[in-house]
Amino acid sequence: MAKVFLVGAGPGDVELLTIKAMRCLQQAEVVLVDDLVNPDILQFAPANCKIIPVGKRGGCRSTPQDFIQRLMLRYARQRKTVVRLKGGDPMLFGRGGEEVAFLAQHGIGCEVVNGLTAGLVAATQADIPLTHRDHTQGVTFITGHRRDGSQPNWPALVAGGTTLVVYMGMQNIGLLCQAWRQAGMPDSMPAAVIQHASTPQQRILISELSRLAAEVEAGGYGSPAIIVLGEVVKEKTWRDTLPHLVSAA
Repeated sequence: MAKVFLVGAGPGDVELLTIKAMRCLQQAEVVLVDDLVNPDILQFAPANCKIIPVGKRGGCRSTPQDFIQRLMLRYARQRKTVVRLKGGDPMLFGRGGEEVAFLAQHGIGCEVVNGLTAGLVAATQADIPLTHRDHTQGVTFITGHRRDGSQPNWPALVAGGTTLVVYMGMQNIGLLCQAWRQAGMPDSMPAAVIQHASTPQQRILISELSRLAAEVEAGGYGSPAIIVLGEVVKEKTWRDTLPHLVSAA
């Protein structure tokens, strides 16, 4: 029976790949791989496996989603073991829901294999706890780039007081910062940008809302990157003083 695996590859570090994801790759006959997946992860696929790049990256030319879905369907109908390999987690801003529904409509079984999402790993790499009982009791994962070009309900999100983890926001960082301020977020709100999380190219910017857009531009930060907004970012700056305190003692 034809089956497709939607596999999360995580944010980049090969060692963050799950054992289940690795096992799926080991039995794959066709792998449709996203642009942001670390190529080293493909070492787990068989040597005779067909690897098809289907890149999707904000601000760049991308493979149409409809074409990707038709490729999955074509190889599944040939009774190939198909792995759709995605950066992060397939079901968190990975269009996994669309692909599962499409395959189901055509009678193709699909199994989702979760991966570590970039928002969680990026914050950890920057020593930022997304929740902390001294600062917030919740976290909201949200995209800064919506399909129809509209804006999320920023006033409600800001009023909610949770840590905001923003995906796909770098292309419009100036407009987003303006929207967050208009929604009531204070200029002093701690903010962080983590680019290329968990890879050798990782870069971390610690700032605050009033300076964020200017410092992103000055530092040449771009996609792929995660933006973290919230009082929890203070935990990073506090920890940065620890070596000095230890030395002084």
